[in-house]
Amino acid sequence: MVSPSLVLTSGHAPRHLPFRKPPRLDVARIAAISRTNAHPLFTSRYGSPLGRRGWAQVCRDSSLQDPPPGVDAAEEQDKEEIKNRLPKAQIGGGGGGGGEQLSDWSTSVLLFGIYAGLMYYVFQLAPNQTPYRDTYFLQKLLYLKGDDGFRMNDVLVSLWYIMGIWPLVYSMLLLPTARSSNSKIPVWPFLVLSCFGGAYALIPYFVLWKPPPPAIDEDEIGQWPLKFLESKLTAGVTFAVGLGLIIYAAKAGGADWQEFFQYARESKFIHVTSIDFTLLSAFSPFWVYNDMTARRWKSGWVLPLALIPLLGPALYLLMRPSLSSLLGATSSSSDKPQN
Repeated sequence: MVSPSLVLTSGHAPRHLPFRKPPRLDVARIAAISRTNAHPLFTSRYGSPLGRRGWAQVCRDSSLQDPPPGVDAAEEQDKEEIKNRLPKAQIGGGGGGGGEQLSDWSTSVLLFGIYAGLMYYVFQLAPNQTPYRDTYFLQKLLYLKGDDGFRMNDVLVSLWYIMGIWPLVYSMLLLPTARSSNSKIPVWPFLVLSCFGGAYALIPYFVLWKPPPPAIDEDEIGQWPLKFLESKLTAGVTFAVGLGLIIYAAKAGGADWQEFFQYARESKFIHVTSIDFTLLSAFSPFWVYNDMTARRWKSGWVLPLALIPLLGPALYLLMRPSLSSLLGATSSSSDKPQN
């Protein structure tokens, strides 16, 4: 008698064995396994979600074997379990019900209202008593004016360079775990604009953000810009520079701090920049939590640490698990044989 494995692997199968379709239960089981084992954030280089390779590597012709006693009852029970389980999976994984959509809509409207009020305050109500001095400060900070003997305020200089670090921190937090799969609006234009507008350029994306993030191809992690943004060297340099700037501002004398607060009450440039720093510090703990959840990293001390302006999120970026390590762990778990 020819064994089932020989029938599958040989191109010359005996003609006297009739071909029969496999039972629909095997197909249902395969479909259920392929759905439950797929990781939502990672896909293989061929575009399929990781975790679907286990059943595809096992070939078995159940039609050539006689079912053992009692298998009919077990098959009927499995069919009922699959039938009861599939509608629940479709309800839970269909992008959210009406309550979730209403909550997302109300959150977007609330954020848009805050943003509109903020823009009105910036352009209409913010103090603007020293426009010529603001122009002079910008020229000095951009090195458009030479050394004329005027000493810039140390706190203002520190704040200026800190605002240049925030766009990099947010780029590392939002790419790729804060991309929108339910929206066609990309995140990178807002990140580029944040280099000039800070939180004022990022909040519109927060309003339009529709989670969850799309799946990441394993080849994408090794390409620009994810390779740069996932680098521990990038995170380490960001944290070190931020720490140095905060120490530089903290070591400024009391006269510098009093002068800075006076500038903030009079200068529109410094006033708006201070609000920008506050907004970026206030939004960062949420995006730290979002990134931490997407990477499946559970730690109770991370969120309180993220409340520290700039240094908290920068330290999280240095300590978080990399996407490549998470991808390797997902691949190894999907390669295990399934019972």
